[in-house]
Amino acid sequence: MSFENPGPEERCALLKRVRKIAVVGLSPNPDRPSYGVSKAMQGFGYTIIPVHPAAGEILGAKAYPRLADIPNPIDLVNVFRRSEHLDGVVDECLKLGLKNIWIQEGIINEPAALKARQGGMYVVMDRCIYRDYLQLCS
Repeated sequence: MSFENPGPEERCALLKRVRKIAVVGLSPNPDRPSYGVSKAMQGFGYTIIPVHPAAGEILGAKAYPRLADIPNPIDLVNVFRRSEHLDGVVDECLKLGLKNIWIQEGIINEPAALKARQGGMYVVMDRCIYRDYLQLCS
């Protein structure tokens, strides 16, 4: 079985219904794509929750070492980690009962994406959340 992304209408519907996005691998470095994309999503009204083990605060928001450390509900997990780290992120999402994961453009791990989907998660992989928001929802 191979992984396929949901269609454009479904991706836009997801982006319209979520408000709190935990960003795994959000870098405090403004030159990194994770920073620019997350800052733009903040500008669109999303609450960004940074997940970074070594940062205290990113984009004016408290950073958490792991998803499990976030005290508030999370609507969507946006992943900016290399594909070999995706299995661990998916396992943590499933353990926490999280429902939606967006794996950024250029990050492909089909077994992890299929595992997330089989675990009941809504999964988007290898797509830029910012670009999809602009193209599909704005």
